[in-house]
Amino acid sequence: MNNLVVKLVNISKTYPPNVVALSNIDLEIRKGEFVSVVGKSGAGKTTLAKLLIGEEKPSSGKMEVLNWQVANFSKRDLSYYRRQIGVIFQDFKLLERKTVYENVAFALMVCETPNKNIRKTVPQILSMVGLSGKEKRFPDELSGGEQQRLAIARSLVHHPKLLIADELTGNLDALYAWEIVEILLRVNELGTSVVLFTHDRDIVNRLKRRVVTLEEGKIIRDQKTGGYMI
Repeated sequence: MNNLVVKLVNISKTYPPNVVALSNIDLEIRKGEFVSVVGKSGAGKTTLAKLLIGEEKPSSGKMEVLNWQVANFSKRDLSYYRRQIGVIFQDFKLLERKTVYENVAFALMVCETPNKNIRKTVPQILSMVGLSGKEKRFPDELSGGEQQRLAIARSLVHHPKLLIADELTGNLDALYAWEIVEILLRVNELGTSVVLFTHDRDIVNRLKRRVVTLEEGKIIRDQKTGGYMI
């Protein structure tokens, strides 16, 4: 794949009985890119996100992510693949009975990471997202923006090559939303490719990065340094 982290060729996804979510999608994302994917509700953004994380399989077409043939995954392949990508959803999926530190550490523990490495990695990640000093707090003691930071921290523990962020600023006001995006930009500067699925016009226009626009399951626009033009 050379310098490509994502390569979709003629990808379509149809749900029963005959609902076309994506139609003949061609998309390439290179190492180190920051791409915003935009579109109205029902345009296919969520389906595309689910394909990229392996939650759904395409109905037809060829799909490679980080050199993996995603459509052919076994359960074991999927588990290993998801350690190489970071995923952040608007629903934070935090562990409510675990502290900030434990939420991040748990993502490493399930992969049998040695305790020595966990003790080293967790403080580094929490510092990156601005949560140093809040290690002992529980999720319900955090603001919405801090909960989002914690979700990002957990997605970064495996130093992913690709980060998928789906509507992660939807519940935040403009100031906190941009602070979250600034964290993604720092992650991107370290070499991780970022794909941001968003409705947020202001953020997309402020980023001045690549913008892919979906409409009725098709890519209608792909701008190298674009804006929100829906």
